[in-house]
Amino acid sequence: MHILAVFAHPVRESFTGALLDAFLEGAAEAGHGTETADLYREGFEPRFQPEDFVQFKGGAMPEAIREEQARADRAEGIAFVFPVWWWSFPAILKGWIDRVMSQGWAYDFSPARSRGQLADRPVLLLASAGSREGTYRKYRYDDAMATQIDVGILGYCGLRNVSTRILYDVNDDAALLATHLAEARRCGREFGRWPHPATLKPGAVREA
Repeated sequence: MHILAVFAHPVRESFTGALLDAFLEGAAEAGHGTETADLYREGFEPRFQPEDFVQFKGGAMPEAIREEQARADRAEGIAFVFPVWWWSFPAILKGWIDRVMSQGWAYDFSPARSRGQLADRPVLLLASAGSREGTYRKYRYDDAMATQIDVGILGYCGLRNVSTRILYDVNDDAALLATHLAEARRCGREFGRWPHPATLKPGAVREA
């Protein structure tokens, strides 16, 4: 399988960067091919531009956006690796979604109905988080993220085979960080081997 890893952290040597490395190592162990979109180091412009509005009139998108869409089209699976900031993506990744997942390519909208246009394939959300898991559960931050990202963005565009792994309580605990790195490696090694939602019976628990 060819996997596109979309990485969004300003410091490549960060712990989130180490998670990306572990994920890529695991994917390689499983025989997957990978390509990394390192948004900061590639200088991706996240601000929605005036020329991006051509999508709503059926015009050709800017060349840089068509290149991003082409490498997403080449991918048989996509992994987003990012830190959770304000219970969501970093702005650069949100901007990638704003610009790349455009009308006419990712979805088709009309007042009567909308339809996702992306070929369904495995998508992994691998996120580092500073807060404890209990905090997410108490305030339902994880539920809010799932509604916004898994359903509102990915599902809307036709990507429904989504697994989310939030690695909580990232701090200076060496043992915990090692556990998180092992989990990221496992996610690469077992990429796509989670139950597709369409195969689950009503009420079944889906494991990432």
